[in-house]
Amino acid sequence: MSIQLQTIWKTLGLSLVAMTIHASPALALNFDSDVPQATQQQITQDLGFMASVSGSKTSKLHQEVFGPMQGAGYVKWFSDRVLSVGYTDSDMGGAVAYVSPFMDSTKMVLTKNFTSFDHPQIARLMVVFHEARHTENESGNWPHATCPTPFNDVQGHEIKSIWTGLPLAGQAGCDEKAIGAYGSSLILLKNISLFCENCNEKVKMDAQIFADDQLNRIISSEAHEALRTDLNGQ
Repeated sequence: MSIQLQTIWKTLGLSLVAMTIHASPALALNFDSDVPQATQQQITQDLGFMASVSGSKTSKLHQEVFGPMQGAGYVKWFSDRVLSVGYTDSDMGGAVAYVSPFMDSTKMVLTKNFTSFDHPQIARLMVVFHEARHTENESGNWPHATCPTPFNDVQGHEIKSIWTGLPLAGQAGCDEKAIGAYGSSLILLKNISLFCENCNEKVKMDAQIFADDQLNRIISSEAHEALRTDLNGQ
């Protein structure tokens, strides 16, 4: 199944004239036949929402990774990286989705965990934009770091996945780079929570909750501080 960017805009009932990028036939998202139809529709609708996001301000790191807060730009950023979507009914040890660079670095595979949990739309977008970062071969696909053991927050509570609830200690579920897969997705969400001018309050609140959670996964003190500074607008 091939979904053109035009489909995303039609989902929103928006005019193609409003697009500020030049869509190309190459910018298509192909779903494997085993991806549930409901999931295909959901992802299309989620990207449709991203196509609508706008704001006149962003943080510096958002500018570095995504550019301005422009819906068409977000969709192009994603579509330039992820060309196809697969599915496995395995939970892959707790993974929600993954990219296998040595097999196909342009393919995102969703796991059973993606479809088994009911999370807000912005959380699903966090996942797919996270995986899109892993397609970047020129950056070594932004590999993860192993979370420390024990892995607790500043209050001493064990840090668990906000998606599955599984403990993260000892798992390859952390980052040491400020703009890796976890950092870039939290930058996206935090900017939406702070600067989106046409998002409702629920979207902004959900974005803040999931962005703040992802900050726990940045285990380098230097990267952690860089993100805190950027997201606080300092």
